[in-house]
Amino acid sequence: MDSNIDLGDYFDNFFSVTVANTEFLKEQVYKIRYQVYCQELHYEAEENFPDQKERDPYDDRSIHILLKHKPTSTYMGCVRAVLGDSTQPDAPFPFENICQHNFDFSQQPRRNFFEISRLAVISQFRRRAGEENSSCGLSFFNTQPPEGIEEKRTASLIPMSLYLACTSIAVQLKIDAFTLMEARLQRHLRWSGIPCDQMGNFVEFHGKRGPFLLKQQEVMTSMKSDTRQLYNHIHAQISQSLPYLPQKVSEKIPQLSYSESFQLLKTA
Repeated sequence: MDSNIDLGDYFDNFFSVTVANTEFLKEQVYKIRYQVYCQELHYEAEENFPDQKERDPYDDRSIHILLKHKPTSTYMGCVRAVLGDSTQPDAPFPFENICQHNFDFSQQPRRNFFEISRLAVISQFRRRAGEENSSCGLSFFNTQPPEGIEEKRTASLIPMSLYLACTSIAVQLKIDAFTLMEARLQRHLRWSGIPCDQMGNFVEFHGKRGPFLLKQQEVMTSMKSDTRQLYNHIHAQISQSLPYLPQKVSEKIPQLSYSESFQLLKTA
């Protein structure tokens, strides 16, 4: 296989990514989270979710993203963008309940951001040694990568694809995103040309994790060429699952708060 393979084309052969814009798709998100966070990693107690769908209060103000493995028709990964609370503008994001940070929300209100959280990939796609205990994993291939694709280039493709899906939302809404993540994922993203500004110290939360800020304009200008190939394909798929977003929302962003924009998203 050509070493200059377009990672976006290769991704399209094996995966699809979409906004979970129906109740059925949202249920797939909650089922993945239950499998990963409750059954596999035991981060959450199974008995707290008798319907086998892991949810929390932040879900009602989130945009959910779902990753599907095409060859097996398996929904295998998810992530969410937690929006600012439209009824309580000072309500914290999830990461603020876990660690301290040095960002001043009095200068830029929470409605101008979202948090990338609840990233999960089911166990059969977390097969690399040492990654069984990570909710996201860093693998793309279950076995050796195809000839011409180095392990380093493909190591973070699954979680990176979910971060790039969130980047697509951020770009279309012209806002930035916080996230709480492990150092090795931050290194993989940085290596791929996705800069992350650290906003506080690492804390113990299912492993060492720290708060970071992803600025969508910096991400778009810093992406390496193969990352941009992947982003272009993911952006096209996200846009198809929110076809009304660029026309009905992004042009109105200067007049709308982030939460008002989301309400427009839900009713369009």
